[in-house]
Amino acid sequence: MNDGLDSPFAFNLAELAPSDASSEEALERFWAGDLTVLSQHHTMPNGSHRFVLAHDRSVTWGIPGAPQLVAVAVARDLSRGTYTFETSYHATASFAQNWLVERGCPPERITVPDSSYIKPADDLTVQVEQQIRESGTRYKVLDTHTSDSEPCETWSLVRDSSAAQMPVRVFHEEWDYDAGTYTMREGAFADVDAARSWLDDRSGPLPEPPEYSDHNGAIVRARVARIALARSADAAAIQEAARDAPRTPPAGPVQQPVRRLL
Repeated sequence: MNDGLDSPFAFNLAELAPSDASSEEALERFWAGDLTVLSQHHTMPNGSHRFVLAHDRSVTWGIPGAPQLVAVAVARDLSRGTYTFETSYHATASFAQNWLVERGCPPERITVPDSSYIKPADDLTVQVEQQIRESGTRYKVLDTHTSDSEPCETWSLVRDSSAAQMPVRVFHEEWDYDAGTYTMREGAFADVDAARSWLDDRSGPLPEPPEYSDHNGAIVRARVARIALARSADAAAIQEAARDAPRTPPAGPVQQPVRRLL
């Protein structure tokens, strides 16, 4: 999403002072040269708050498995002449979006457009990502891993503060670049050792959370059904627009879709 500003990293902080030492240090460490913006949002007046989700290409040359997505939150207080500047790295877009939402960004304003990147493979993927994005402080991330080799995947090992059973969760994202899709699934474990054992061995399918099958299962199914209906309506609208579009050849070379860097 582009909200009409010339550059996602033109934070306009030259005339402002950092509100705290951590903001000053975060800005000094910040380097935009290796970042590819996936989504951004700013608020009025004058873009006083800026939220950016980006992929950091430099991470691929660093520690193997390190998270590659960075979330940036900037708040400019023009009345006091100060700013706050925060960054946070995450393995998946949905956890980065959650971090931004917790800092005031509306969830719907920081989504990654399907039109430009690899798409969710199914409605359950969309539901799980939405659950993470809007979870507040429910999940405490304990560990993550990102793999660029086959199978291309990420996982986030978290503790779910709202889970009555199996409180340790694994959110596993896997990409199929040939199909142009990815899946996100949630698994539930009794403790961290059990979760790490599954991640090491992959001896069976990712165990579903208990709430998928108890009385809350109906809630999960209803959410997935609503998502399926909304996606179907969006697809129909896109097809309708394509039918109505003028059949004129492009003026220049056709730009290929950007492969999602998540």
